[in-house]
Amino acid sequence: MQARKGLQDIVRDYQLWIMILPAIIVILIFNYIPMYGIQLAFRDYDFSKGLTGGTWRGLAYFQQFIDSYLFTGLMRNTFLISLASIVLGFPAPIVLALILNQIRRKKMKQLMQTTVYLPHFISVIVLVGMLNVLLSPETGVVGHLLNSLGLGHINLLASTSTFIPVYVLSDIWQHCGWNSIIYLAALSTVDPQLYDAAKIDGASRWQTIRYVDFPALVPTIIILFILSMGNILSTGFEKIFLMQNALNLPVSEVIATYVYKIGIVSNQFSLASAIGLFNTLINFVFLYAMNAISKKASQTSLF
Repeated sequence: MQARKGLQDIVRDYQLWIMILPAIIVILIFNYIPMYGIQLAFRDYDFSKGLTGGTWRGLAYFQQFIDSYLFTGLMRNTFLISLASIVLGFPAPIVLALILNQIRRKKMKQLMQTTVYLPHFISVIVLVGMLNVLLSPETGVVGHLLNSLGLGHINLLASTSTFIPVYVLSDIWQHCGWNSIIYLAALSTVDPQLYDAAKIDGASRWQTIRYVDFPALVPTIIILFILSMGNILSTGFEKIFLMQNALNLPVSEVIATYVYKIGIVSNQFSLASAIGLFNTLINFVFLYAMNAISKKASQTSLF
């Protein structure tokens, strides 16, 4: 009965299904079909025998990764970088959206939005190059500033204590403006009468933000926070890899870079697949748990 009803709904809305068909095909080809290769995590990969020809090893590669002396450090580094990115980076677009929404002059608002959106379009390679130039202890602007303050020649990219702050703050600078778009879209749906009522009641700008703007953002904030928790162990490979050097490696070696070195550089494809699958499973657990908590506490969830 349910299947018949579902089929009737598809026939009724066939125009909409045709519109989203290209997206469905792309997701199927690039996201679902490659999942066939997950079995590499449970086999000894053999070039001559293909994906299904290797010896079945079960959970041996998962056990090898967990027993590795690098396991604790990789998990700690990945978790710390992701946690710092969420704690500092997640609220930043919200605050920026609330500030931009308070700008009443249309041209000034458009100028500010354009200014904060532009860093998003800088490539990762260019961004890391900018960091190397600006933070150079000998020739960089920041290096000269620190030296003039009597702190000496500090190499911020080579220090284990400053790598994470540099990574997170530069990431906020690059993506904060772009990520605020969805919050500005949510604020645009607020009934203007609410602002008029708040003004008549004598509400200050801060009170308007607190009692009108912020409640309108809460559902969007919850959904995006759930999605961010699903990436708690997923850090950007390109940026971290480019920022890595021999001095900051104790804090910059994360699961993504380790998988690259094990899988591509060392040709240990089965072990790399097992590590990647392990990472995905942990992310899924966090996503499911956060979704369940949100659904119980606020009745807002993904599923």
